[in-house]
Amino acid sequence: MGLIKFIFIAILVLWIIRMLIKLILPMLFSNLVSKAQQQAGGQGQQQKRSKPEGSISIDYMPPQQTGKTDKLGDFVDYEEVK
Repeated sequence: MGLIKFIFIAILVLWIIRMLIKLILPMLFSNLVSKAQQQAGGQGQQQKRSKPEGSISIDYMPPQQTGKTDKLGDFVDYEEVK
């Protein structure tokens, strides 16, 4: 009798959890999506306002290599034979 009671209670609890998940998860995901859309919209508008149209900005300039070209290695000409 105790085993049947345990199985019944376990099935009932799992069924209730399943129903709650079906109700709660869509609301959570819709909240997350709306927040992400608001943040993405706010960043896009902020960038448009800070830079005038057509302007170019360079964030990183690699260091100039001022050295001999001998360090690059040897170049060997070759002909492709068919």
